[in-house]
Parts: sequence; C-alpha cells; structure tokens
Amino acid sequence: MIAVVERVLPARLGTGFRWLLASSWLTNLGDGVAAAAGPLLIATLTRDPLMISLSALVSWAPPLLFGLYAGVLSDRYDRRRIVLVANAVRAVVLAVLVVLMMTGTVSVVTALAALTLRAVAEVFADNATATLTPMMVDRDDLVVANARLGTGFITLNQLAGPPIGAALFGLGLTWPFASQLLLVLAGIVLVSRITLPPRDQPAGGRGPGTVRELVAGFSWTFRHAAVRTLALTILIFNFTFGAAWSVLVLYTQEQLGLGAIGFGLMTTLSGIGGLVGTALYGTITRRLSLGALMRIGLIIETLTHLGLALTHSPWVAGAIFLAFGAHAFIWGTTSVTVRQRAVPRELQGRVGSVNTVCVYAGLVVGSLIGGVLATRFGVAAPFWFAFAGSAVFVVLLWRQLMHIAHDD
Repeated sequence: MIAVVERVLPARLGTGFRWLLASSWLTNLGDGVAAAAGPLLIATLTRDPLMISLSALVSWAPPLLFGLYAGVLSDRYDRRRIVLVANAVRAVVLAVLVVLMMTGTVSVVTALAALTLRAVAEVFADNATATLTPMMVDRDDLVVANARLGTGFITLNQLAGPPIGAALFGLGLTWPFASQLLLVLAGIVLVSRITLPPRDQPAGGRGPGTVRELVAGFSWTFRHAAVRTLALTILIFNFTFGAAWSVLVLYTQEQLGLGAIGFGLMTTLSGIGGLVGTALYGTITRRLSLGALMRIGLIIETLTHLGLALTHSPWVAGAIFLAFGAHAFIWGTTSVTVRQRAVPRELQGRVGSVNTVCVYAGLVVGSLIGGVLATRFGVAAPFWFAFAGSAVFVVLLWRQLMHIAHDD
C-alpha cells in the first residue's frame, strides 16, 4: 500500500501538497455534483430555453467580471487565506440556498442569484488555489502535481460528480446542494492544514496599484508567445463551445431523449474520456510536438460539434463525449503546465487570471448566442453554429498554433 501511495503521490511533492490535493479532490466532487444539479434545478423551475441558458451564464460570467481582480489579490495577499475566506463565503451561500429549498420559497430568480454568488466566491478560491501548487512543488515536478490534480478533476468533477448530483437531485432538490456544502467545509479544514514556505509568503499590503498590477499581468502574457497563443485559442474556442454547452441539458433531453440521469451520464462519459487522456498523456507528448498536439485537439473539438448536431442516438453521442473528454484533459494539462513553468512566481495570479478571463469571455458570449439560437431554431442550432465557427477559427489560427511549441 505504501508503495502504491508513493507511486501515485511521491513524498517529494511534500505534505502541504497532499493536503492541497485532498482539498481539491473533495471540492471538485462537490463542484461535479453541482454541475448537474444547478441546470436541473433551473430546468425544474422553468422550461424557457433562454432562462435555462442563464444557469450556464451565471457560472461563466463571474470569472469574466472578477477574474482579473482575483489575480491581483492572489499576487498581493496571503493566497492560503484567500482560499479559506472564499470557500467560507461559498459555504454560506449554499446553506442559504438549501434553506430556501427546504422551506419551498426558492424561485428561478433566487436560485440564479445563489448560483451567481457561489460562482463569484469560487473565482477567488480557484485563482488562489492554482497559485499554491508552484509555491509548494519544484518546477520539475509540476507535471506530476498537475496530472494528479487533473486526475482528481476528471474522476470526481466530471466522472463521479454529475451522475451523483443527478441521482441526488432525483431524491430531492436539496440533497446535491447540501452535499456540496459538506464537501466545501471539508475542503476548508484541509487547506487550513497547509503551511507555505516562508520565502513564498506574500508580503501583504498594497502594491503599486490595481491598474498597474493588471497591466503588468496583461503585458507579460502578450509578450510571451506560448502563453499568448494559449490565451487567444481558449478565448476563440470557448466562444463556440459556450454556445453549444449552454443548452446541453435541453439537448440531452430533447434531441437524445434522455432524462436527468442521462444528462449526468453524458457528462460522466467525458470524464471517462479524460481518464483515457490521463493514461495516454505521457506517450502522446513524447511523440508529438505541442503545436501538433494543439492542432489535432482543435480538429477533434470542431468535429465534436458536428457529430452532436447530426446525431439523435445516445450511443453515438456517448462515443463523441468520450473522445471529447480525452481531448479536454490533454489540452487542459498541457496549457496549465506550460503556463506555470513559464510565468514568474510573483505573476502567477495575474497571468492565470488573464487566462481565466479569456476562458469565460468566450463562454459568456457563446452562452447568450446559444440560448437565442435554441429558442428560435431548436436545440441542435447552437451545435451547428459551434461547428461552423470552430472550423473557421481552426483555419485562421493554424499557423499561430505553432507558437505554443516554445523552448522552456
């Protein structure tokens, strides 16, 4: 058993990282539960496609609005304390939502408000959490550390969480949100056990000013070819991805003919694909350049939208979700490792927040378009839009993608 633990989680990563990993795994499980339960809650309260797409929007808009400021705070103050405070706020919001549902006073407006506040707190928690790994783990071990964090995200957030959330939702509206509340509280306890190295403790107090700090983060990002290309690509492709995925709960119900459990299972298949990507990641990156890997990944994403637009078969859709999950893990792990290795430690929060803004700017705009298209033309329309847009962007970005293959 000790040998297995050492192989999966080497002692050289440190005790602090083990506490961080345990907290990440638990909170990721809670987020996976909520990923299925949130849209299902809104879909229970209303059948308006535009309102349902707002359940995706309220999850994606806060990182866009608050991500940059979260990065400034992470680089300016004690990052561990930010994680603790943000998760405490998240726990309070979840507790209030549970009470509203138990008393039968929850409405579409109050549910969307609670989901929004929860997402805002999560922005600050996630940004600060992402900066803790390079503070505790040596640069050469970042690939291992990020792979372990990524495995937890795949297995718990995407694989186990959604079907558990859907199943708990079937038992009662409050069960999935109460479960996430308990998992967030457990995560708070685990992060409180972390002690950061003294030399890495933030100095605290005000820096040169929020605007100047933000400008420094943007300037560094857009001067570095690899990190700039990552940010540009994720912005463009989340624009199309957001349009399709914002109505995914309706797509699985109306085009695939699945219920709440089926919606969770489709997301779970993406998680299984992520595990496949985890197993193959080392072999793939040894044989392919990062530029080639990025090109192949974006072709897979483009064809994913086409396949889902065409099919009415849950079996075909399941196979597509499986392939997409492998692509998503490989893409995500590569981008995080490239960014952490390239970015100076004092800029990790801000450069990470620039990437976050690019992620969610695409998702927010895309979700609004997806809601409108689904309302007027049916649930397949956002997937056709995503396919056409992705195909155009692949052609336009084809040469630029090779900038990702930089020399550390």
